[in-house]
Amino acid sequence: MIATSLSRIAEVVGGTPYAAGDVVVTAPATLDSRSVSTGGLFVAVRGEHVDGHDYVDAAIRAGAAGVLAERRVDAPCVVVDDVATALARLASDVRSRLTCTVVGITGSQGKTSVKDLVAQVLLRAGETVATAGNYNNELGVPLTVLRADEDTRHLVVEMGARALGNIAELCAIARPHIGAVLNVGTAHLGEFGSVETIERTKGELVEALGPEGVAILNADDPRTAAMRSRTTARVVTYGAADGADVGVRNLMVGRDGEPTFTLVSGQEQVAVHVPLLGAHQASNAAAAAAVALAVGIDLPTIADALGSVVTRSAWRMERHVRADGLVVVNDAYNANPESMAAALRAVTAMRGDGRVIAVVGEMLELGGAARRAHSDVGTLAADLGVTQVVAVGPGSRPVHDAATAAGAASIHVDDVEGAVAWLRDNARQGDIVLVKASRASGLERVAAALLSESGARRDDEGNDGR
Repeated sequence: MIATSLSRIAEVVGGTPYAAGDVVVTAPATLDSRSVSTGGLFVAVRGEHVDGHDYVDAAIRAGAAGVLAERRVDAPCVVVDDVATALARLASDVRSRLTCTVVGITGSQGKTSVKDLVAQVLLRAGETVATAGNYNNELGVPLTVLRADEDTRHLVVEMGARALGNIAELCAIARPHIGAVLNVGTAHLGEFGSVETIERTKGELVEALGPEGVAILNADDPRTAAMRSRTTARVVTYGAADGADVGVRNLMVGRDGEPTFTLVSGQEQVAVHVPLLGAHQASNAAAAAAVALAVGIDLPTIADALGSVVTRSAWRMERHVRADGLVVVNDAYNANPESMAAALRAVTAMRGDGRVIAVVGEMLELGGAARRAHSDVGTLAADLGVTQVVAVGPGSRPVHDAATAAGAASIHVDDVEGAVAWLRDNARQGDIVLVKASRASGLERVAAALLSESGARRDDEGNDGR
């Protein structure tokens, strides 16, 4: 964070300083007292279950310089009526003092994966700050902006939404120079009400760009490609579609599940291998390449960077190999119909002599489309030749029913414990086990239980024989 006195923070956010003196915040802000940086700002948020004000003492002991709070606390602080509003104002002020290039990324799925790819490629050209995990909402975006300082050359901001206007609000804080829209899908359909509303919301990112900006659009997604009419920025398209400015050609996926392809830009082309799972990673890589080209990085450097990327965010297509050879693909952070289909295709492409077991739970926030969406997952699993479906939890019953009707072997279990018990009795060396569901389903516990049975490592922890 750019060094800022508590007195200035109070002035910017319209708050009242207490015991501020000459206290200066020199490190990033955080909501978690366990992750305080020395000299940082602790933001005391009152949540549904936890009140940050109760952890002020712990934050100060950990090295926080001051606190942004909604009531006076026993520490140097700035008191405001609403912490979230104040945090946004502070981030907007810091953003006005930054000289870096700001990249905004949104889409119904793949935001976090593309954000991680973009950050790793842009790092080749200078200091890069990117959203941690998926801190992409009204609290996460300001916190990301506040991590940047005078040395930051690129700021990569993931932007999520649950209602019309959310992206526009985040853009008002981050003020991106480059905006990438990845796709328009059905994630959070129950909250948005329609795909058309999702499309309108995602397009708010390119609407926020000025004529000097760059809009990166997925040429393979018709709703996204059509957003070129909603921006005055220069438009750069990417994908496998004919005419894409940054094209994916000759895509192949090996038995290791990793894509190899030719990346094309104008008259130039390079071979790319992305050491991540799934054909969809080629599209993600092309999006990252389009952003990198827009900031001036050359294509060979981009290809080299993409060839050495790692999975930075937890529980997103993490491939682990157990000591006995069982492969566990932990993609349990979140799920929607499109990402579920991509994950199923990825693991079936890896099929060798062993079996493919898909442990799937409920996809949340789909509203009235939920039953059909879950049935489609079961049908797809059967069509792809998944050896065994393990549907977990009440909401996944349609997955099991559809998979069975389509001729696949499938069982339904009530909970995580039931899934773990079945896998312990049935999974064996050479099998590939996919674990995927919406976060609230807690299926990461299935992966953890499998991997605790014997020594396991993540593929990017060492040589995995690729």
